[in-house]
Amino acid sequence: DGVERTAIIYPNTKPAQKAGAPLVLGFHGHGGRAEFVARRWNLHTLWPEAVVIYLQGLPTATPRDRDGGRPGWQLIPGGQNDRDVRFVDAVIEQARKQYKIDQDRIYAIGHSNGARFANVLWKTRGDKFAAFCSAAAQGGLMIRDAAPRSIFAIAGENDQIVRYDGQVRSIEVYRGVLKTDSSKAVTRGYAKIEPGINGTELVTYLHPGGHEFPQDAWPLVVEFFKRHSRKR
Repeated sequence: DGVERTAIIYPNTKPAQKAGAPLVLGFHGHGGRAEFVARRWNLHTLWPEAVVIYLQGLPTATPRDRDGGRPGWQLIPGGQNDRDVRFVDAVIEQARKQYKIDQDRIYAIGHSNGARFANVLWKTRGDKFAAFCSAAAQGGLMIRDAAPRSIFAIAGENDQIVRYDGQVRSIEVYRGVLKTDSSKAVTRGYAKIEPGINGTELVTYLHPGGHEFPQDAWPLVVEFFKRHSRKR
């Protein structure tokens, strides 16, 4: 729509499999920058076989920034005229043209407002994605009737920005959508892995920290993504 959008692209530095490279899209929190999360998350180093793209948000009004002076992402499907959903469409299309991408291994990961936007993508473009990672965010209610997709959900018990109990309620929605079997859950430190229907999986990482994305979770997130391809 004539609006210039930006992103930071890290091509895969190790050869992709025959089907192509996985594609990971990263979304910063409200007020964040793609440059910061690229340095902090370092996904492109943790998963060198993947093409990793850190997208930059536009000024967005939220309950904590009513004037919309800081960059972020649409909060709901249809919000901001779906400008960010269509940005993602364009980024995926460009990545397919520029790199050899495995269309069954596309992932979205977000923190805070960016994680809420991951739920928007699950609701509106779930057919394009293999799995999601959501850290320090609510928004699970919007995917109550979405197609099952594997998700890695992170929540800090002492989060002072997004209420922890609200994050737990969103996790319960994920659990219902995936129809997980808690009797088969496996626990690895803070991570609890529950199998769901159609080969899906819910991983919950409930830690004693705050609003931050815990660094110890990153290797587990990459392992999680590697386990899942798109369910048609």
